Amino acid sequence: MPLEAVGSPRLYRQIADQLRHLIDRREYPVGGRLPPERELAEKLGVSRPSVREALIALEVEGRVRIRMGSGVYVIDRPAGDLAIAALTDEAPEGPFEVLKARELIESAVCAEAGATAGSQDIAILDDILAQMENPELTGDDLVALDRAFHVGIAAVLGNAVLARFVGMLFDQRINPYFRQLASHFENAESWSEALSEHREIRDAIAAGRGHAAQAAMRRHLQRSQERFSQSFGEGPAPGVQAARRGQASERESVVTRLIRKN
Repeated sequence: MPLEAVGSPRLYRQIADQLRHLIDRREYPVGGRLPPERELAEKLGVSRPSVREALIALEVEGRVRIRMGSGVYVIDRPAGDLAIAALTDEAPEGPFEVLKARELIESAVCAEAGATAGSQDIAILDDILAQMENPELTGDDLVALDRAFHVGIAAVLGNAVLARFVGMLFDQRINPYFRQLASHFENAESWSEALSEHREIRDAIAAGRGHAAQAAMRRHLQRSQERFSQSFGEGPAPGVQAARRGQASERESVVTRLIRKN
């Protein structure tokens, strides 16, 4: 496959450019399926999250459609070429890049918040968490409350610049690429997991345990990355399948030995 290894702080743009070029050359025809993420990542010499960011960008542009449980397919461009313009230097950072930055920054914020939070600060966080339990909330409602929770923790430190910065980082979540990624993976179960993780963060801050709060925030944002990294449904790599078969065979042999022994 005519792909070249890439290297850049914003890899997903270069990856998207290469794939778009191959689509335009009919290397991947309309209706055809792109190679699985893992294969693209290996050929390009990049991580799977970078490939995923590129595929999401192409979906936003209207060049591909992601079918959960099946794969990524090339589609006809919209009539009149109404698709979003190709990526430019002004395109936002990739979702995983943003989440990693938030992990580093907000976990440090939590360490400080755990040492300074007062009862009024905790009451604000409790009110936000209580609102998030409302089953009637829309996805946009939940995102707004999610933002309020994270900014609320930063506000504990009494530094307006820091609180604004955390809010600006969170707002990257509502750019077209992040929203498209979230549309595939966010659901009632994922929001329930996030709420539970929020409560762990809140409890550590309320107990004045800065290090525990820091760890809880880092864990929360790492799990967020994991939720957005779930497979599109293409199945595990052949090596993984072989390993699983080997594990299953080993388990069966252990069971067999136990049966014989008894």
